[in-house]
Amino acid sequence: MRLRVEFTTEPFDLEEAPGHAVVAREVIETADLDAVDVGPFGNTAEGGADAVLAAVDTLLRRTLTAGATRVTLQVNVVEEGDR
Repeated sequence: MRLRVEFTTEPFDLEEAPGHAVVAREVIETADLDAVDVGPFGNTAEGGADAVLAAVDTLLRRTLTAGATRVTLQVNVVEEGDR
């Protein structure tokens, strides 16, 4: 099964990326995922279910420790035709 995760971390800072956002980017870019898209206001990544769920666990633990006060995420099953 493939999953797609979309997430944001808060609080936002329009001047520079806050520490928790840098950590989120690092977690997602170093995870065993593909189709990674990191942006200033939202991020998406796709991969096998085990890899996505492991990345989400690490993402939550590390970004909250790094100062995120809110992490909003959505996980969807990717159907064959959705790629």
